[in-house]
Formats: sequence, structure tokens, C-alpha cells
Amino acid sequence: MSAPGTIWSSPRGWVTAGAIALIFLAAMQSLAVTTVMPVVSAELDGAALYAVAFAGTLATSVIGMVAVGAWSDRSDPVWPLTIAVALFVVGLLIAGLAPSMPALVVGRLVQGLGTGGQTVALYVVVARVYPAVLHGKVFAAFSAAWVVPSLVGPFLAGAVTEYLHWRWVFLGVAALTVVAFALVAVRLWGTPLGTEHPSDDRVWPRLMCAVAVAVGALGISLAGEAGPWAGAAVAVSVAVIALAVRPLLPARTLRAGRGLPSVVLMRGLIAAALFGAEIYIPYLLIDDFGFSPVWAGLGLTAAALTWAGASWVQGAHGDRIGSTRIALIGGVLLVTATATAALTAWWHLPAVVLVAGWSLAGAGMGLMYPRLTVLTLAYSTPRNQGFNSSALSISENVGSAASIAVMGLVFTALAGTDAGFPAVFAVSTALAVLAFVPGLRLARRAAPAAV
Repeated sequence: MSAPGTIWSSPRGWVTAGAIALIFLAAMQSLAVTTVMPVVSAELDGAALYAVAFAGTLATSVIGMVAVGAWSDRSDPVWPLTIAVALFVVGLLIAGLAPSMPALVVGRLVQGLGTGGQTVALYVVVARVYPAVLHGKVFAAFSAAWVVPSLVGPFLAGAVTEYLHWRWVFLGVAALTVVAFALVAVRLWGTPLGTEHPSDDRVWPRLMCAVAVAVGALGISLAGEAGPWAGAAVAVSVAVIALAVRPLLPARTLRAGRGLPSVVLMRGLIAAALFGAEIYIPYLLIDDFGFSPVWAGLGLTAAALTWAGASWVQGAHGDRIGSTRIALIGGVLLVTATATAALTAWWHLPAVVLVAGWSLAGAGMGLMYPRLTVLTLAYSTPRNQGFNSSALSISENVGSAASIAVMGLVFTALAGTDAGFPAVFAVSTALAVLAFVPGLRLARRAAPAAV
């Protein structure tokens, strides 16, 4: 299945279609939940668990990533992908039928297990189904799979919430995911995708570390319930995450070592900056500007469109632009976007400034995200594709979960003042600036193999 051609050439065309459909639905669900969660939180009286509903999904996804990454390094990635998709669907069903906010959070935790595993399994499928020369185009297609959700996802989620019910945002995606997976299964089942040199690394220690990371991330999210002990709860949770995450990442990641370690670290920092702030964009539009859920959802559309456009540029011209230049350009765009959001909230600038400024975040991420994925596979071998792919996603999700949790605490602490929204966007800006450190260290002294 590694013959030259395009990502749509037979026999890999069905895999491409199904994988893009799964990415599409994950994007649709992510954008939809960001749009409707203020309404869900109000109906279920769950304001205290608002951040947990997001951070919890990212936290448990780490467990799914480690399990699926280790499983894929030892065997064929098809069964891990199947189990991950099943967990994703079950989580959506639990959330869609939830009678209370705690029950919805449970659904989101189960959904996270599936989301994390699905992402890693698809990366390994790409590594084993497509020749290296097509990897950049595949991941550009994955990024572009956000285009239609960007156009219709937030608007549709808002419309469904207003005219039907927010529960269908979860239940509808669950049904469509089953259909999308069938497209992948038609081609992959029966196709040998195992590695000739399976990993023999011990899995249980890494799984225990993943559980500890998830517990630490949830601990930060729930620290606000600890009252006067909130500060101590955050400190303990951060220490647990820092200790437990190290075996799950390449050596020297937390020190921004050159090459793969910096690739993985940068992914976590830019994800923390963007996703920590993004959940507050529709919140700000609804709370301060009086937008309906439909129009608040459209506030995310411009950013997702620029993300898709920039990912196409990266896929077509990334090698010519170069990884370091992409990191610099993308980083500047992200810092500008988060700073604009902070200033808009603090000075009460028009909503159009917020929406236009946030579109720059999409452009920056569209350049950086697929490039970091391509570099990860370029630095990998069949023996560690699962580990490195899971490390990239773990960094992303741990960074996002921790930043969402911390920003949630900051926002809650400043509730009732005008400083809440500016503060969370200021934290996001600081994280985006910090991402320049690994961004300048993406290449080893010897460049990775061309992809």
C-alpha cells in the first residue's frame, strides 16, 4: 500500500475518506460543544463544572493515547482504532442523555478515552498505509477537514440548541461516527499493518503514569472546590503532572531538547495557548456582547477557515518555507490573536475586533499544527511511531487540559469583575510567547528525512 500516487489513489482512497470523515466529526463535535456549553451549563446548573467538562475530556484522552500508542507499536493499529471509536461513541451517548452536569462530565471523560486513542491510531495508520512523501498532504487534508465544520458546525450547533435541543449535538455526531468508521474498516480489516519489529517496552508503568497525569489535570480543574486549600491543590496537581508525564514523552522534552523533544513541547504550548482561550470566545460573545448561541458560534468560524487555508499552504509549500520560519510566523500570529482578545475584553472593543483578531490564531495554528505532525513522523521509526505519535498528542492534551483548568480557576476567582476575560486571554498570550523557545529548536543538527 506504499506505491506512489496520491492520497486518493487505490487502494488507500477508502482509508483517506474514512479517516477524514472521523477527523471531520471530531472537529464538528469539538466546535459544537464549545458553542453550546454555556447553554448546557445553564440548563444543568453546572457553572462550577464548566471548565471540567472541557479539561476532563483532554485529561482522560492521555490514557487513551498511551494505551493505543503502546498497542499499535506491538501490533496492527486496526483493533486499537476500533476500540477508541467505540469509546468515543459511548461517551457521546452518555453526554447526550445526561440528566445532570456531573453525568455529562462522566460522558465527556469516557469520550476523552476514545478521542485520544482515535487520534494516535489514525497517525499510526497514516505512517503504515501511506508513503512518507504523502504524509504532509495527508495531515494537510486532516486540517482541511475542519473547513466544513468551521462553516456549519458552530452555526448548526447553535441552531440545533435553539430549535431542537443541545442533546442532539452529542447524539447526532455519535450516529455519524459509526458510519464514518465503517468507511475505514472496509479497507483496513484484513490488511496486514503490523510492524516487523514490534516494541517490547513495558506498558503498565506508562499506563500508570497516564492515569496519574489525568488525575493531576482533573485535580487542577476541581481545585476551586477546595476552598482555602485551592492553592495547595493546584501545586500538588501540577507536581503530579510534571513527574508523571516525563516517561510519556521523549527524553529532554521538558528541557526543549533539539529535534523531536522541541517538536513535542511546542505542540503542547501552542495547544495550551489556543484551546485554553478558545472556550471563552463564545462565552465572551454571549455574556458581554449579547450574542445568541448561533451567532456566538460563528465567532469561531473565521479562525477555523484561516486554519484550513494555512494548513493548505503548509502542505503545499512547507518544505520550501522551512520548519523554523513556520514556527516564527505561526507564533507571531497566535500571540497577536490572544493579545487582541485580551485587549478587546479589557477595553470593551467592538465584537468584530475579537472575531477578526481570533482569525489570526487559526492561521498560525494551521501553519504549525500539521508541520509538527509531519516532523514527528520524520523523526520516528516503525518501532516507535505509536510512542512518538502518542507523545505529540499527550503534550497537546496535557497542555490544553492544564491551561483550561488554570484559566477556569482564574476566571472563577475574578467572577463579578471586569478582569475575568482579560485575565484568561493574558495567560494564553504568555503561553504563546513561551512557545518560541522550542520553536527555534525544531531541527536537529542533521535534518530529519524528507517527507
